[in-house]
Amino acid sequence: MDLLLKTSFSYFYFIKEPLQYAFMQRSLIVAIGVGLLCAIVGSYLMVQRLALLGDAISHSVMPGLALAFIYKIPIILGALIAAILSTILITWLNKEYPLKEDTVIGIIFASFFAVGIVLISIIQRDNKIDLNHFLFGNILGVTLEDVIATSLICSFVLFIISYLYKELLFYTFDPLGAEALGLPVKQLNFCLMVLVALTTVASMKAVGVVLVLALLIIPSASAYLLVTRLDQVMTIASSIGIISSILGMYISYFCNVPSGPSIVVVASVFFCISLTLYKSLQFFSSI
Repeated sequence: MDLLLKTSFSYFYFIKEPLQYAFMQRSLIVAIGVGLLCAIVGSYLMVQRLALLGDAISHSVMPGLALAFIYKIPIILGALIAAILSTILITWLNKEYPLKEDTVIGIIFASFFAVGIVLISIIQRDNKIDLNHFLFGNILGVTLEDVIATSLICSFVLFIISYLYKELLFYTFDPLGAEALGLPVKQLNFCLMVLVALTTVASMKAVGVVLVLALLIIPSASAYLLVTRLDQVMTIASSIGIISSILGMYISYFCNVPSGPSIVVVASVFFCISLTLYKSLQFFSSI
């Protein structure tokens, strides 16, 4: 009995200790919101096989980050402008020129990222600053303003998804059928890209632009292996995203390792579990 009480107390202390600090409370709020948001938006990318789109938009914020620092405007605003500009360019090039969408996405991805790296190099030449936390995240440094901004973006994106759920669902699985029925397919495609851009900006502080794609794709891919319906994929992916974010934060706190990579590593473990479950289900169904 004493051993049970001591074990229970140890687990309770393990959970409670990080929550004593305000920075951990703020970080966990942002991590949970980002884990939920990336999983839901990433489910659409997973079903449409547009993982490269998430990668392109997540890396296209780099010039916005650099220019925001140069002109002393809010970093999140510069990132948002750059992300939305990249979606506009992808849509325009795909519409006006005989280029496949993956080609256009690759061009925008490489161009924006290269411009961003050049601008950051110029900034660092004259200013002794470190902008690497935008690449890999710095969730432990989020402020109250960051929490509010992330919460507003998450609320807005989730509202749009719930409002346009049926239209986006139809477009995701049957774009030609959606167009035949008169749905604004091009507008829906652009809307989805804007949602990815907003998700990228919201996730920037948590995992950084390099790891945003991982959080967009890994939870939804894990869920996609187990279920087929989009709402089920979103539910399981959201659970994986939230649990990965919380566990990653605790691992980061107790092991003194970077938070963003820790979250992605936990999500990757869930993906490995999903692979095992998928093969097990296949084996038992064939018996």
